[in-house]
Amino acid sequence: MRPILFQIGPIPIYSYGLMMAIAFLVADFLVSREFKRLRFNINYANEMVVLAVVSGIIGAKILYLLENFSDFIKSPLEMIFSAGGLTWYGGFILAFIVLFVYVIRKKLPVLKVLDAIAPAVALGYGIGRIGCHLSGDGDYGIPTSLPWGTIYANGTLKPTYALREYFERFPELAEKYNYHILSSKIVGEDKFGFITEFDKTIRLHPTPIYEFLIMLLIFILLYFFRNRVKYSGELFGIYLVLSSIERFTIEFLRLNPPLILGLTEAQVISIFLLLVGVFLIKKVRGKKWSF
Repeated sequence: MRPILFQIGPIPIYSYGLMMAIAFLVADFLVSREFKRLRFNINYANEMVVLAVVSGIIGAKILYLLENFSDFIKSPLEMIFSAGGLTWYGGFILAFIVLFVYVIRKKLPVLKVLDAIAPAVALGYGIGRIGCHLSGDGDYGIPTSLPWGTIYANGTLKPTYALREYFERFPELAEKYNYHILSSKIVGEDKFGFITEFDKTIRLHPTPIYEFLIMLLIFILLYFFRNRVKYSGELFGIYLVLSSIERFTIEFLRLNPPLILGLTEAQVISIFLLLVGVFLIKKVRGKKWSF
């Protein structure tokens, strides 16, 4: 893992921040290109990306704080201004609301704009996940014996800590992976904390890489079919369906605790967004929506 890629003088360049910047630059390029093709004002595309960046970060931070409310109460300033601690769906929902209001105020055709941004959102999300992988921020998955299992010992969130609650839920797996003994053996330390024998030896599913590859495929599909959909809004509906299925599925390999009926928070939101996507596709194909 390389949480810090390099330094410019005393300033560290974090891999997560750099990949997020690249994700938004790529999104800006794609949306601007699509706006040009649709003969919309390109300046609107640039403004939308800036709004998405700001509102996305705010929304992602708000949902993260709500998810970790007890820790937030104990040290609010530290939690608010920490470099990490962002939850994707919080950012997605707030950014969507902000951009929806923006599009309405600019009197742009909402469904065509949603279609225009769909491929960019898919690819931007995937690129952002590379940042999660490089930083080792806890978005990795459960232990695996697969040959591509990854060691995240040098990440910003050590597996010993990240998997603690997971092994509390599955004590038989804690015993299988010798968690309690290995996690008690400190073998090193970096600026992000102590490194244990567990961190150094147990391989985990690189779920951020899985997500990057799947979202890349979704982007390719959306990009090459963007001229073939017959109804405005259909492409964005397809994006919601495919991305929701992707996130719902990948959650089975991640560490997030169940929220309700054995499903994680992300899976519950994924089901809701999938239904929204299906509803949208059905409505636009039935020509019941045209705004």
